[in-house]
Amino acid sequence: MEYRIGLGHDTHRLVEGRPLILGGVSIPHLRGLVGHSDADALLHALTDALLGAAGLGDIGEAFPDDDRRWQGADSRIFLDATLQRLQALRWKVVNIDAIIFAQEPKLGAWKAVIRRNLARLLALPEDNINVKAKTGEGVGHIGRGEALAAQVVVLLQRPPLSVPDQDLAPTPSSEPPDTA
Repeated sequence: MEYRIGLGHDTHRLVEGRPLILGGVSIPHLRGLVGHSDADALLHALTDALLGAAGLGDIGEAFPDDDRRWQGADSRIFLDATLQRLQALRWKVVNIDAIIFAQEPKLGAWKAVIRRNLARLLALPEDNINVKAKTGEGVGHIGRGEALAAQVVVLLQRPPLSVPDQDLAPTPSSEPPDTA
């Protein structure tokens, strides 16, 4: 088996008048994330981690923010397209560990919902996914409630290519040839 680890990160500003979507889950809040797509920082970090683990670059290369096709796009499109690329290369997601950094809203009650949705999107058992939420403790752009960030670590595995049975030629005998 071949294994690869990927790390993804994303940060978006919180603004009024936008929906807050994390891990494909809409979370009621007065402010949401601003970005070229739906700005789902968790799915962006996950997609970035998957691409990185497989050596396929990053989310900005795969889905550039200056491409009009992605304007307002549902970030599940990015994840689905990335999973298809991984499948074509025989990579399988083993597990993910995610952290959402947000001073507000408090996400403790939402972690299980997000985890369940990620399990569905990735076709993985829930116990292969972990979602943590951390505050900024009042420090920096996260702590002041100006932004939200996510980090994700993924583990991928790929089985070895099957090797066809080699034609095993008989080995020469260690006995001297019969000269009679």
